[in-house]
Amino acid sequence: MSRNSLSNEEKIRYARHLNIPEIGEAGQCKLKAASVLIVGAGGLGSASSIYLAAAGIGRIGIIDSDFVELSNLQRQILHDTVRIGMAKVESARKRLAEINPEIEIDVYQERVSVESDKSLFKDYPIILDASDNFDTRYVLNEVCVKEKKIFIYGAIFQFYGQMSVFDATRGPCFRCVFQKIPSEEFAKANQGIGVVGALPGTIGTMQAIEAIKLILEIGEPSIGRLILYDGMDMRFQEIQTRKDPACPVCGTR
Repeated sequence: MSRNSLSNEEKIRYARHLNIPEIGEAGQCKLKAASVLIVGAGGLGSASSIYLAAAGIGRIGIIDSDFVELSNLQRQILHDTVRIGMAKVESARKRLAEINPEIEIDVYQERVSVESDKSLFKDYPIILDASDNFDTRYVLNEVCVKEKKIFIYGAIFQFYGQMSVFDATRGPCFRCVFQKIPSEEFAKANQGIGVVGALPGTIGTMQAIEAIKLILEIGEPSIGRLILYDGMDMRFQEIQTRKDPACPVCGTR
């Protein structure tokens, strides 16, 4: 079936989308023709990929180098007990195919680093960050700035989360806002301290909604806005962010 039209089965599958004026059949065809790359198949990647697959994003890429462990299952809903020991990308492929067999799923079992083959990113206009470290995010940001791609950022810690959209053609890049890599001591202090299981669901679905809006070109994406979520007190806070002229990645100086 062409990506420019919907089959009868797809019209039934996406009926609730087709009833939304801002989406409709034309919008659903845009989602069907879209490609999104998700970097990380953990907590954030679980929530975002499941909802993007269910929404009918035509091509989803997943990058992750890890294997499913028992300790993942408290929050990483892509995986289950019978898949312990399986590569996360293969577990993700199976789960997403079960949710929506109509879409294309590409998987890459590797860790993103400065040495990564940047051709991995070329077919994906939107890169969704579901990683857990600043080194990976800096690499993704540089790729997105250079190739004029959109970077949807998400981060989680205990009961707290952050989310933003970075598009250097319309606002700041990730490096403008997060200028320095946290110290090794800070990084070690935050490893293993924990995250409440439902939190990546909150932030990951927010990332998925932003991806859908960007594909459809509707609404107001969180470009130039860093959204802070406090799950303990159930509060949201918004911080305005600006392009840094001295940014080493996107700055004009």
